[in-house]
Amino acid sequence: MAAGADLSGGLEPVPVPLWPPGEAPPVFQYSPDNVAGADGDIDPTEITFPGCSCLTSSCVVHVCSCLCRGENYNGLCLRPTDKEEEYARPVFECNAMCQCSELCHNRVVQRGLQFRLEVFKTEKKGWGLRTLEFIAKGRFVCEYAGEVLSFNEARRRIQAQTSKDSNYIIVVREHLHSGQIMETFVDPTYIGNVGRFLNHSCEPNLFMVPVRVDSMVPKLALFAATDISAGEELSYDYSGRFHNLPITNREEKSLEEITLRKPCYCGSRTCASFLPWDSSLFSTRDTCSGSSP
Repeated sequence: MAAGADLSGGLEPVPVPLWPPGEAPPVFQYSPDNVAGADGDIDPTEITFPGCSCLTSSCVVHVCSCLCRGENYNGLCLRPTDKEEEYARPVFECNAMCQCSELCHNRVVQRGLQFRLEVFKTEKKGWGLRTLEFIAKGRFVCEYAGEVLSFNEARRRIQAQTSKDSNYIIVVREHLHSGQIMETFVDPTYIGNVGRFLNHSCEPNLFMVPVRVDSMVPKLALFAATDISAGEELSYDYSGRFHNLPITNREEKSLEEITLRKPCYCGSRTCASFLPWDSSLFSTRDTCSGSSP
C-alpha cells in the first residue's frame, strides 16, 4: 500500500493512514460496521427497533422514547456513570426509523470515525493504532467492528487457531436485570475496521461500551477514558474489566490458563504479564465464565 494511502478505502468519514511507508498489515476486507458472520445466524444490519416521533432537531430526555433511560451524552461525550450506579447503563441511540434530525445529539457512534487515527507498526506488539490529534475524555473514538458470530461459530474459529495466530475474536457479556446474560461475539479477522488494530493495555486509555442503534445487536463502541494526546497509542483492556469487575482469585491462580496465555507488552506499572484469556470458548457451553477477546 502506498504512503499516505487510506486503509479504509474511503469507507470512513476521515482517511486512515499507515506507518511506516512501504509496509502494510496482512490483507483483510475493510468494513466500518458490523456484518453478518459466515454462519449467517445474526444479521447486525437488520432494523428491529421502532423510531421516536420527535419532530425536533435534537431529542429531549423524558420526551424521546430513545432516551427513556436518561441522557446518553453530554454534547459529544458519553455521560459519566453516576457514583451510586453499580453498573454501566445501557446506551440506545436514535435510529433509522426515528423522526428526529440527523444532527440529533443522541446520534454519536453511528456517525463513525471522527478523529484522525493512524495504523502503525509497533516494536513488540505487531500493528497498533494511535491518534494524530487530541481526544478529550468521554469522546467516542472508534468501533470494534467485524463479523457477528454465534457462540458455536466463535468457538469453532477459536479452537482452529494455532499458537502463532493472532486472536481478534471478542466476547462481550452483558448482565441483565432478569439475571440472564446476553452475549455478543465479534470477529474482525477477515472483515473489520480500525478497531482490530487496538492493542491491549493493563492501564488502557479507552473503554468499551455496547451501544445499540437499530437492533439489540450492539455496536462495540470505544470511548476515551482520559484525555489522550496526539501521537499516543490507543488501547483497551481485552478482558473488559475496565470500569467493571476486579480480577478474581480464580483468574490469578489458574495454571492452565497461564500456560496458554500470551505475554503482555503494554509496559504499564500494573502490567499482569499476560494477555487476558477466555476459557469459555475452549469448554462446554454450560461452563462459560469470564470475558475477554
